[in-house]
Order: sequence, then structure tokens, then C-alpha cells
Amino acid sequence: MPSFDVVSKVDPQVVENAINVAKKEIQNRYDFHGTNTDIDFNKKDLTLQITTANDMQITTVVDIIIMRGSKQGIDPRSYDVSKEHYSSGAMVKKDIKLKNGLDAEAIKKIMKAIKDTGTKVQSQKMDNIIRVSGKKIDELQQVMAALRSGDFGFSLQFENMKS
Repeated sequence: MPSFDVVSKVDPQVVENAINVAKKEIQNRYDFHGTNTDIDFNKKDLTLQITTANDMQITTVVDIIIMRGSKQGIDPRSYDVSKEHYSSGAMVKKDIKLKNGLDAEAIKKIMKAIKDTGTKVQSQKMDNIIRVSGKKIDELQQVMAALRSGDFGFSLQFENMKS
């Protein structure tokens, strides 16, 4: 029986490459000369910590990171920039968490969207992924197209396609 998995994840190595490119760009920019701007990436927790001199530079660094990440294939919705920046002495810091995996609320939304397609497929929750299986590959491709067109607020990838 054909099946595929719906996941939401980012590759830490690709994120690290994008961060390194962003760091080089920041070092070469004129508006960042003389500032102690730093980006720390924790691969284990998938968190970024940005440290710079003022609020305006924080937003510029976040924009650079998102732009460089999107050029590396990271969906901009993977960055959780909802946390506000905070002061730490003379510097300003901001923590950004990368969304990795589907939470319970996201799984409910996706499974509802799969049911709303009207195809004869079965979907089942397996930890933080959703396995979709059906008798025909065409139905699975319809589900993929419907999930791609839907806006869930996070990036989706389709893996492990078996026929």
C-alpha cells in the first residue's frame, strides 16, 4: 500500500551554513563596523542567540538570517521570532528558536485538512509525524497538493514515499 510521511523539520547543518554566510555578510557591512554583533547557534537545542548594539541592528540581523536561510532552502516560517529582544547591559539580545517537529495542535490541523480533501486515504499520527497511506498514488499526490496549498503557519516536508 503506497504511503508517505508528513514532517516539519530543519537540517541543523544547513542552518549552520546559513548562519556562517550571514556572519560573513554582517562582518562586511558598513553599518555593522565597530559593533560587537554576534550570532550563536546551538545545534542541540536548535536555538539562535543574537547579540548586538541596538534594536535596529537586531531586526537587520534577523532579516539577514532569514534571507540567507531561505537561499539555503530553509522555510522562513521555521524561525520562531515571536520572542521580544531584551537588554543585557549595553547590548541587546534576541533568542530565536527553530521549529522542528509537529506539535499536537499542528497534527490536528493537518489531519483535518487531509480529511477535507475527500480522498480515500488513511492518516495516522506516529510520534511527531503523520503517515498517510492509500490504495492509489494519485490520491496521495492529491493530498500532497492540498497540504502544499494550505497555510499552516509552518513548513511541511513529505518524506519516505513508498509505492
